[in-house]
Amino acid sequence: MSRANEPPRPTDAELEILTVLWSLGPSTVRDVHETVARRKPTQYTTVLKTLQIMAEKGLVKRDEKQRAHIYSAARPREWTQQQLAGDLLQRAFGGSAASLMLGALSAHRASPAELAELRRFLEEYAKGKS
Repeated sequence: MSRANEPPRPTDAELEILTVLWSLGPSTVRDVHETVARRKPTQYTTVLKTLQIMAEKGLVKRDEKQRAHIYSAARPREWTQQQLAGDLLQRAFGGSAASLMLGALSAHRASPAELAELRRFLEEYAKGKS
């Protein structure tokens, strides 16, 4: 798929909704609203409008077969995270993966398990497996 056909980078509000959809799976507007509203006050109509815009952008898919439309993320979490990381890498770190990683590790203390996972990934990457 060419870059021109890819959905745009989600806004913070859209990313919050995508996170809910990745967690719950295909959901109604009500399901998404109830989950978001547990974290912060949000109007049902705001969630509905945001989902409609997201569908137009290609960030979510809408199943209109049932009375209550069912929304699902158009792309898996990993794909979106990779897209966001790549964008951040270019915009904020001048394309330097080392600077990005050092910035992330200095901003948030990684657990021993996370560090072990990073070491495994780097070893596989160096061997050409990733």
